[in-house]
Amino acid sequence: MSQKPGWLEAHGEPWKRGEARVVYENPWIKVTEQQAVAPTGKPALYGVVGFKNLALAILPIDEDGTVVLVGQHRFAFADYSWEIPEGGGPRDKDPLVSARRELAEETGLEADDWQEVLRVQLSNSVTDELAIGYVATGLRPAAGAWAQDDTEDLAMVRVPFRQALDAALEGHIKDALTVAMLLRAYHMAREGLLPGALASAMLG
Repeated sequence: MSQKPGWLEAHGEPWKRGEARVVYENPWIKVTEQQAVAPTGKPALYGVVGFKNLALAILPIDEDGTVVLVGQHRFAFADYSWEIPEGGGPRDKDPLVSARRELAEETGLEADDWQEVLRVQLSNSVTDELAIGYVATGLRPAAGAWAQDDTEDLAMVRVPFRQALDAALEGHIKDALTVAMLLRAYHMAREGLLPGALASAMLG
């Protein structure tokens, strides 16, 4: 990783945390209400949604330049979403192990080559959710039987990379991690950060 430019350094006073209380908790999230002092010195009441798992995103790219997307109904927005395979993994476990499991569960695929390409904070004004993204290549059918989560009813499509990227840029794909990973992969293909034949297949 390159050295961080000086203009990325923090400035001003950080938030000061005071008394906190948990107002809601389930196996996936914890909502905390916390007294705080803002960087301006003003008192504030802050609510934070804490996530108990890492968010994991996998962009599976086949040698012909196609990518695998999964479709499902999403509860919070009450709509249908086409996305790359995504899921969660324990914070105290190697995220790559969890990512391999998610890929197999959602697509029935394994990958020979994995590259971590993204670490992002999702909605960092109100949550502490950290997401890690992988590009997975060398795809093949997963060994053994993999069961989807008992709340998931997934469809799966394999589409040319450029079609998926265009769908994201035109607003048809709205999932933030999918959009970010498609843009990251496009940058990698353009900048020579992926094998030449694969990049040509993706961009062609």
